[in-house]
Amino acid sequence: MRCDYAVMTQEEKTVRFRALHRGPEILVLPNAWDVASARVFEAAGFPAIATTSAGIAFSRGYPDGQAISRDEMLDMVARIASAVSVPVTADVEAGYGDPVATAKAVVAVGAAGMNLEDTVAESSGMLADQETQAAVVREIQALGLPLVLNARTDVLLAGVGEASTRVARTIERLNAYLVAGADCVFAPGTGDRETIATLVAEISGPVNVLATKGMPIVSELQSLGVARVSVGSGPARAALGLTRRIAQELRASGTWETLMDGAIPYAELNALLRGARP
Repeated sequence: MRCDYAVMTQEEKTVRFRALHRGPEILVLPNAWDVASARVFEAAGFPAIATTSAGIAFSRGYPDGQAISRDEMLDMVARIASAVSVPVTADVEAGYGDPVATAKAVVAVGAAGMNLEDTVAESSGMLADQETQAAVVREIQALGLPLVLNARTDVLLAGVGEASTRVARTIERLNAYLVAGADCVFAPGTGDRETIATLVAEISGPVNVLATKGMPIVSELQSLGVARVSVGSGPARAALGLTRRIAQELRASGTWETLMDGAIPYAELNALLRGARP
């Protein structure tokens, strides 16, 4: 897969990435937290890779929720984007205090897209004013950057407002972001077939959902009309879960069955990470 993209410019990657949102197949995006995970995902054949803000933050010793600085987050985005040949889209949370400057920085480090959420107070689940957030989307798109903007609302994820109003508020916000120029919109926090079908039917653009326990599988999401599904911090947390199981077994019994089961061979991983982009 690497050689298919090796000669593409950043602008060409952005065009390709945007087209993947409107192709015949759902865009399945794995979320990497470092270069090694990105290279593993690329080797598996994914046509694009997303980053996970939470996974990157965890790997650098921070909790999620913009505790990490923009510079540290974008340092890892830059490393990932330069290490793979497929388009990379960056999760940059709520923009680290200046979403427009962050959008420029995302492009500068080589990413073809970015996620921008509307949560302004992580601890309380408070969202930005809808019109203010739409204006931010409009301002970013007016820059004319080679960037696919995925605008996210956390109404469902954070449980904002009365439960009976959340789906309608999600639809209203995401349609407003599309009108403002977003290329795709993201509604994490929904996992049931009925809600997903409603969102797809009522939102006037490509819809991204977050893979969660119990939600429909990829083929079913495609049949519902979902354009894009991402896995967020799931792979990073799964890797840490495996690390915890290894630690528990090693500490409790002094054995290493969990450690050895499924590990990528040293030589294979070393070869995967050797050398630059072809």
